[in-house]
Amino acid sequence: MKRGLFVIISLSIISFFSGGVWTYLFSEDASREAYKNFGLFTKVYDIVKKNYVEEPKDDNLVQGSIRGMLESLDPHSVYMTKEEFAEMQADTRGQFGGLGIEIAKKNGMLTVISPIEDTPAFQAGIKAGDIIAKIMDQPTDKLSIFDAVKLMRGKPGTTVEIWIRREGVDKLLNFKVKRAVISVKSVTSKVVDGFGVVKIKQFLEHSADEMQKALKQLSKEAPLKGLVLDLRNNPGGLLQQAVEVVDTFIDKGLIVYTQGRDKVQFDKKFAVAKGTEPFYPIVVLVNGGSASASEIVSGALQDHKRAHVMGTQTFGKGSVQNVIPLEDGSGIKLTVALYYLPSGRTIQGLGITPDKIVKALDEADALLKEKDLPGHIIGHDEKKGELENPAAAKSEPKKEKKIDTKGMTALEKEDFQLAKAIDYLKEKIKLADSDPKKETAPVKK
Repeated sequence: MKRGLFVIISLSIISFFSGGVWTYLFSEDASREAYKNFGLFTKVYDIVKKNYVEEPKDDNLVQGSIRGMLESLDPHSVYMTKEEFAEMQADTRGQFGGLGIEIAKKNGMLTVISPIEDTPAFQAGIKAGDIIAKIMDQPTDKLSIFDAVKLMRGKPGTTVEIWIRREGVDKLLNFKVKRAVISVKSVTSKVVDGFGVVKIKQFLEHSADEMQKALKQLSKEAPLKGLVLDLRNNPGGLLQQAVEVVDTFIDKGLIVYTQGRDKVQFDKKFAVAKGTEPFYPIVVLVNGGSASASEIVSGALQDHKRAHVMGTQTFGKGSVQNVIPLEDGSGIKLTVALYYLPSGRTIQGLGITPDKIVKALDEADALLKEKDLPGHIIGHDEKKGELENPAAAKSEPKKEKKIDTKGMTALEKEDFQLAKAIDYLKEKIKLADSDPKKETAPVKK
């Protein structure tokens, strides 16, 4: 029916108004304002339907209205069409077609948060902080993130052309990247100088199990002396997997809690004794691409004094989104709460500050962070940091001189942060060997 959807919407809102007139007359100002706004919405809807140069589709108007409503809240609340909702579900399972990059909007520009390791984008040399100026023949300044993702995804084996603006480079960089089925292997492991190194690339459906299997494999020949848990460029993922990873290393105590608008309601996650790893020193490596679930893991282990966190300041995404499917196959992702670490501090807007700052040799200074996203929720600790040091909050990051690699070991040249993590573990083992009393398991909170 030509105007069927409009009629349904109009009748629904008329019923809403007629049924609520009495409430309106005696309601508080906020409720009255809501009724006024519904009236304004239906008026604009009617004007557009009657006067737009071409007759607009009702579906497009409704979806556009919903999308705009969600996007006005914060950068992580979004409306997803049926197709977009299916793509989001594929992402959490760790398999999808495309290039393998996490993106966000900064100052209206499509910006790379981090390339996912061992994907076409990573192998092509696309870096965190790169601005995607154009995809194929489409400028990106007016593209939504979902539209940009749609352009970059496609049939595996086909090529997508991307133009990148990179800090310190005068001209646009051109990348021709071959699409592939992105099947993210969540966990990889290796031994470096006698220490276990486990990297979690994303928190997907079986990440905790995969990590625990990797730990068993690493300790098959001999008990682990120490561990590097590498969460660099890990954009996050499933909360439960992050909780289970932390639970692997502590035998009791609070891991994380969430709190929404209702300050009385908490959702708390605790560790249990079963399945806890033996005590050995741990270094968690993080950087500006470490976000959300990876910040929960590094922050919780830091609060419990179970791990030494090294690297650079993390992304600062500490908000909780509920994914709500709608009856037509579409869905919404709505921010409903914030994460809080065992000490009560928030991740939102500030991120995790490492116990020791160690930069990668090629790490850029001005990487995109949560606090750079327009409309982001300002976390309590972010506010506190700005009040304590307002100059630092406004200042631009300083340019640092390039590190001289002369005299460095092969590992330091290949991965400077990992080399420093291994050095730290060696010192801890040396200290424990010289005086065992100085290396004891911490008291759990």
